[in-house]
Amino acid sequence: MKFSKRYVAFTILLALVFAIRFQFSEIDHAQIEQFRGGSLEASVWNPLIADDVNGSLLRVVIDNKEYTNENQPFYMNENRNIMIPVDILRDALNCSAHVYDGTDLLVEKHTNSVRFSLHEDSAVVGDKKVSIESALTEKDGTMFVSLNDLSELLGYSLNFDIVGKTVTTADTSESATIIPPRYDLREKQRVSKIRNQGSYGTCWAFAATSALESMMLPENPEYFAVDHMTLCNSFKVDQFDGGEYTMGMAYLAAWQGPVYEADDPDGDGKSDSSLTAVKHVQEMRIIDGKDYEAIKTAVFKYGGVQTTLYSNIRSSNPDSEYYNSETSAYCYIGTEKPNHGVVIIGWDDNYSKDNFNTDLEGDGAFICQNSWGEKFGEDGVFYVSYYDTNIGTHNVVYTRVEDTDNYDAIYQSDLCGWVGSIGYEKESIFGANVYTANGDEEIAAAGFYATGAKTEYEVFVVNNFEDENSLVHRTSVASGTLDQAGYYTIDFDTPVAVENGERFAIVVYLNTPGALHPFALEYDDGEDALSMVDTSDGESYISASGMRFVNVKELQDCNLCIKAYSNKR
Repeated sequence: MKFSKRYVAFTILLALVFAIRFQFSEIDHAQIEQFRGGSLEASVWNPLIADDVNGSLLRVVIDNKEYTNENQPFYMNENRNIMIPVDILRDALNCSAHVYDGTDLLVEKHTNSVRFSLHEDSAVVGDKKVSIESALTEKDGTMFVSLNDLSELLGYSLNFDIVGKTVTTADTSESATIIPPRYDLREKQRVSKIRNQGSYGTCWAFAATSALESMMLPENPEYFAVDHMTLCNSFKVDQFDGGEYTMGMAYLAAWQGPVYEADDPDGDGKSDSSLTAVKHVQEMRIIDGKDYEAIKTAVFKYGGVQTTLYSNIRSSNPDSEYYNSETSAYCYIGTEKPNHGVVIIGWDDNYSKDNFNTDLEGDGAFICQNSWGEKFGEDGVFYVSYYDTNIGTHNVVYTRVEDTDNYDAIYQSDLCGWVGSIGYEKESIFGANVYTANGDEEIAAAGFYATGAKTEYEVFVVNNFEDENSLVHRTSVASGTLDQAGYYTIDFDTPVAVENGERFAIVVYLNTPGALHPFALEYDDGEDALSMVDTSDGESYISASGMRFVNVKELQDCNLCIKAYSNKR
């Protein structure tokens, strides 16, 4: 039988229609089963998600800085909140974060203030109590806070990619600064006690110890001995000679101190050289002169900032044309160099210029802690105008203080610290210090000074050092960039083993923008205060390219400021 082409086409079309109708009919009558998770209670479903997240690589991105649960103890709790350790908040969120009485966490940023209490399901924002999803908690000795709650209360956006196991949070504030227009560490219980230097020229040491103590507050209230810093350092000065901030940095970086004031009382003109450091100061940042935003940020995040000014007041007697005793306000405008150390503990952008004896262009003052006793100023505190010639010119903030078991040993030959600098009239240089291992150890870190901001560095280790030619055969162990000048301890990515008696070298490459002599060194500059410099205890080398090294004693009788930190194997 023959069929026309039209008939065949019609039949095929009809079959297609029936097929399509049948498929839709199947869909119309199909029973869709609900996804299993949708029918589970949150108390059952949330832990399942948390177990899955915690068993995987969890990435946490905060303001474009990435962390993982491989290097930080992040975890998702049963509320599906990401819990992060409190001790990273200051740097991760670029905020002020401090724990009071071991139970209350205060987090501040911009004009926001949030207080959490351990195990409490509410927080205080400003002066208002609000509910939160997850309480501040403690786990294995570490305190954790909910990143979800923090983000909501501080004005951060937060997104969680459950497939990629990535949490992303970012500051949504339009403010260009993290700090408020007024801040006073006295109101935060983060100021050390007021002391009195009397007739001694030890203001530099009072400022250093007070700033260091402030950095540790409120978590660790300690009082350190000024006498020990001034009498048991490596400088030939007595307590009437005065000093400068680099001397305190050298004393602390060398682990010569601090020691407790209770073990070495201040003001008796004597000290105990057998005392050993009760804390190890591993990082001290130097803030560029007159960078008021950076100074305020350091006070906000870390604590008191050691600084200097010119003062013609020689004691607590406030007889000076630059000082208004009624308002405790000071301002000097002139050509005299700084001669007195104080601690910046706050600021007030709106502090009236009318409070000063000097006719000024505008308002604003730093709140400063002095060392002339409580009878001076406002119970030992006074206000220094932003327009003062010297305030904020030389500034130190202590940013990494650890217990004395952080490393087993220190190798060093620069007890007087950063006295001068050396270089090849360009921004980059290689430097190396050679040491002999005192046991079977692992070299875990190196310490050195960045002599300027934005210093790029790379650290290397050389095993079995024989001579300067050995320095070419070096292994890279760490690299990065240091935003501010100062003393830094750089932990190695992987510690390097050395044998007892083995000679080894730490090589540091530095590139400091704008510098002609980037490497800090210790040498006798001819001043009486530095006549105790001993350069015989070191072996240092420098190189312009990293290929040919020369002993610095051939160029100048000095030691490079490079330390090594080790642990026993």
